[in-house]
Amino acid sequence: MDCPECDTPTLSMSVPAEYRDDVPVTAATVAVCPRCLTLEPIDDGAAAAAGNDTDVSRISDAFPTDPESAVPLALAIGLCSSLATNRPAIEGLLESVERAGTDPLLVLDRLVADPSVEPAIDLERRRHQLEDLLY
Repeated sequence: MDCPECDTPTLSMSVPAEYRDDVPVTAATVAVCPRCLTLEPIDDGAAAAAGNDTDVSRISDAFPTDPESAVPLALAIGLCSSLATNRPAIEGLLESVERAGTDPLLVLDRLVADPSVEPAIDLERRRHQLEDLLY
């Protein structure tokens, strides 16, 4: 599946049940674009047809590879397009990232500095807003 924003091949992630209320349409699988970091829900039929490419290292060397950090971080970044609407979900997801032993703000700093990542949102500005939100 290619990203609808930038036509880059996406990777898919299974969304654990504990996070399904946080993603659009409570999808069991989402597509994450390694270039622009957009998040798209995938219906069950499309997910089965696409397979499960979960190689998060395709996103960036800065991105955590541990699923306990990677999945909630990808979901949180994907929801940052509407911080006001998704605030409670983003807070919970980033707290999960921290509990898994990853500093989400440090990862965001590194993603901003990575030339292979061109976020669809102003990630640097969102990073500062998230810092205010979390601390």
